[in-house]
Amino acid sequence: MAIAVSDCTKARRWYALAVKPRHEWTVSAALRVQGFGDFMPTYPTRHVWSDRSKLMELPLFPGYVFGAFDLRDKLRVLRIPGVKSIVSFANIPCPVDDAEVEAIKVAIGSGLRVHPWPVAGVGQMVRVKSGPLCGLEGTLLKEKGAYRVVIDVTLLNRSVAVEIDRSRVGALLQRAQPARDPLPMAS
Repeated sequence: MAIAVSDCTKARRWYALAVKPRHEWTVSAALRVQGFGDFMPTYPTRHVWSDRSKLMELPLFPGYVFGAFDLRDKLRVLRIPGVKSIVSFANIPCPVDDAEVEAIKVAIGSGLRVHPWPVAGVGQMVRVKSGPLCGLEGTLLKEKGAYRVVIDVTLLNRSVAVEIDRSRVGALLQRAQPARDPLPMAS
């Protein structure tokens, strides 16, 4: 698994950049060349065609690259070929939570199998107690006899899953659910 990561200063924040289809590698390299932090996690997958198969590295978040920069450099970033926009809410660029970026870096660097995963719904929140993912928090799922910890990137509404030995995780207290207004009583 390849990781493209450049150092960033404390003044910089991580932002998700929406990029044109199949431009993730180009944008990541351009960010690095221009002195910005870049992070484009990938995962290996076997692509099968009718006449052959090939092991390929694909972006973990197709259509997105993480960039670390100061918002004063927003126009320079938006001028990078292939960049469509900075993920924003109400036209205000929204930084990605540093803990989420760090969790993905830890998962990628662990050497364990990591792959894209649909956003997890209700599930048990766990913390990894030992091994290369020690301290990582996510949702524990089981599929086809294998346990996985799912890491969410809430800003992108995307998740990734990393396989793990069930004995290495411990349950966390569930996050408090927002209080709902009671239904009005019929009279």
